[in-house]
Amino acid sequence: MAKAKTERRLKDNEAQAVARTLRVSPQKLNLVAAMIRGKKVERALAELEFSRKRISGQVKKTLESAIANAENNHDLDVDSLVVAEAYVGKSITMKRFHARGRGRASRIEKPFAHLTIVVREVEEKGEAA
Repeated sequence: MAKAKTERRLKDNEAQAVARTLRVSPQKLNLVAAMIRGKKVERALAELEFSRKRISGQVKKTLESAIANAENNHDLDVDSLVVAEAYVGKSITMKRFHARGRGRASRIEKPFAHLTIVVREVEEKGEAA
């Protein structure tokens, strides 16, 4: 006897991808996530491609994964996908110590973050000819 299949948390026209423990502070990652939130996926990919932020490469990789999940697992049309949600969560923080003068030490914190991207298929509005 198999365990009952859990309900899908997303709607039928949505797909997601999650990147865990990215080596960047959640605050810096949220700046890049806010840049793509609500945009069409091809526009979001173009903005991430030319962004000067270090983490934008990993965000782009996660967005491409969400697009691939939508296409391969849920049979959604890639051309009508929009970044519905892009949210950041806090992960672990590595604590390190830095030697200072007079035999003292100060703490350095190296934070990590999680990134979740949800893409949604939207129907195109009728084109006026």
